[in-house]
Amino acid sequence: MDLRARPYRSVLYIPGSKERALEKARALPIDAIIFDLEDAVAPGEKTAARETLAEALSRPYGNRTRIVRINGFDTEWGEADARAAAAMDCDAILLPKVETTAQLDVLAALTDKPLWAMMETPMGMMNAGQIAAHPRLQGMVMGTNDLAKDLNSRFRADRLPMLTGLGLCVLAAKAHGVTIVDGVYNAFKDDEGLQAECVQGRDLGMDGKTLIHPAQVEIANAAFAPGTDEIDLARRQIDAFEEAAKAGQGVAVVDGKIVENLHVETARKMLAKAEAIAALAE
Repeated sequence: MDLRARPYRSVLYIPGSKERALEKARALPIDAIIFDLEDAVAPGEKTAARETLAEALSRPYGNRTRIVRINGFDTEWGEADARAAAAMDCDAILLPKVETTAQLDVLAALTDKPLWAMMETPMGMMNAGQIAAHPRLQGMVMGTNDLAKDLNSRFRADRLPMLTGLGLCVLAAKAHGVTIVDGVYNAFKDDEGLQAECVQGRDLGMDGKTLIHPAQVEIANAAFAPGTDEIDLARRQIDAFEEAAKAGQGVAVVDGKIVENLHVETARKMLAKAEAIAALAE
């Protein structure tokens, strides 16, 4: 199953142990859900959480991509999580703190489902290209809280300390055709801050943003969706280029700017994303 053509504007974390939250997520206008068995579940609840999540996933979540985040294989719960997730009705399994392809190989041996990788350590950033090239990997999730901890960096609204890591992962993801979603914004009541970080992530090339609260969904959906003006420009670029091609020309001009084949390719991708978003809403 190839999940990469789907939209990932909003990717909401939901604790795998919270029945009420699992139920509420069915009605939220989100593109994807990360059902968390790791950080959001207390050690004493790990086994019960697997059972709770398996039961919840036995019922539909619409067209949302369903991703289960397991505990790492360096914990006592990792292998049991992986085997349980492999049997669940989910779309992918997310492995935390991925630093080498060998870690993905261990997970790949336990499941046929697509793999996603949490990118949240300096070593993960350094090996991002190798990780993104793994044949079973379809998505990368930035773990910016853990990255900031390991960097011992201060919080800055512009995220300057982690831009190198973010950039390395974006380059790796785009080089290998892997989906990549940005890290969370912790101040879930700060709409202005969230908006700014979403815009920055979109400008960097992220496909969407991970979220910690339903109140963040609307802002992320808007920030990572093609705007009306962008869609209009894309259509005009395609039409103008096709007309120029009929006349034997290799370029067209729209709004005083040159339009080449590379611009048309970008325009077509944007329209395809808009159509995918519309289909998800339906």
